[in-house]
Amino acid sequence: MPDIAAQSTEVTLQGSVLVLLQFDVCEAIRLDQLRELIRARTVTPLPQKRPAPGSVRYQRPPVVEPLESLVLESGERLQGEIKYYDYGVLSVVFELPFTGGWDKLTGLASRWVWEVDFAEQATEIVRGRLEHAGPALIKPYKKWLSEDYLIFHIREIDGSPSVTDIIQQHGPRIAQVVRGDTGKLAESECNEVLQSRISYYANDLTVIGWNAAFLYDSTSGAQTAIQLLEYANSQLLDFRHYDDLLTAELERVYLLLDEGTGLFARWRLARSATRLHTVLLDVAELTERADNAIKFLSDMFAARLYKLAAAKVGVPDYKDLVTQKIRTAEELYRFMVDQFNQSRAFFLEVTVVVILVIELIYLFRGKAI
Repeated sequence: MPDIAAQSTEVTLQGSVLVLLQFDVCEAIRLDQLRELIRARTVTPLPQKRPAPGSVRYQRPPVVEPLESLVLESGERLQGEIKYYDYGVLSVVFELPFTGGWDKLTGLASRWVWEVDFAEQATEIVRGRLEHAGPALIKPYKKWLSEDYLIFHIREIDGSPSVTDIIQQHGPRIAQVVRGDTGKLAESECNEVLQSRISYYANDLTVIGWNAAFLYDSTSGAQTAIQLLEYANSQLLDFRHYDDLLTAELERVYLLLDEGTGLFARWRLARSATRLHTVLLDVAELTERADNAIKFLSDMFAARLYKLAAAKVGVPDYKDLVTQKIRTAEELYRFMVDQFNQSRAFFLEVTVVVILVIELIYLFRGKAI
């Protein structure tokens, strides 16, 4: 890797910086009803990197509504919009045009990653918008989970370098931007960041980190990457919610089982088993809806880009946690049902014995008389 100090400080970059802030606000959103309430538009199909017979498209395109500008304490003015996904996630996107050198970009990245609390400001905006969109929400949550992500989209670099030249000349700078750090990173850390890169043409580059990404592409070319990064983060948010939901439900079941599984305690298990099974069905339905929100038809580059983005932000990890807890819940459900069935069978046997005893008593009494 070249020394950062040896790199030219006169290189000018042009593009924009996007802030993605996402909130899991309800179980689902009726998009048709929402569109009538707020008179918003829907997201257009994702553009493809190359002409192909297939496409990348939303199963149910999110509804988009413009937002008023957000002015930071530093005086920076960001244009914004809000997207409503049918699986209950709201995505607030703020964008700031950028022109300057690498020093300015790394400084901005560090400040926005560590110092600016976008989530707090976006939360107030979302609450205000939901006052009008409330009737379209299905089972709103009292507590919201949130995710934030930064995208540094550079459209032009002086000299229009190729991907190979960008990595060789500016690799350490890109790593700083993705990490949100102005200090000189170790070569091993730079390599770690740059390993998570993907390109289709010789003049486009996407480098993905867990909380930020660097894009070098045209405005139209970058749209697929931006929307897939947004989708991956919304999936992460949904799986975090399912993980919390299943954790709370399993803790409740464990407490119930700790109280004992005696004859009478087993009767209480029936209601708890029914509730647990309902939760499992809800999670399965909502997970399928989130997983199938986007379809990849013949666009394998977009599919690979999404897989990389999902892996970097942690979607597979949370999905595995949810899957494990679903299996545990299913085993508990079967155990609780078995315990209840045993208790019911025992009760029926006792009832039959009691009836027989009563009949025998009356039979012998009759003979004695």
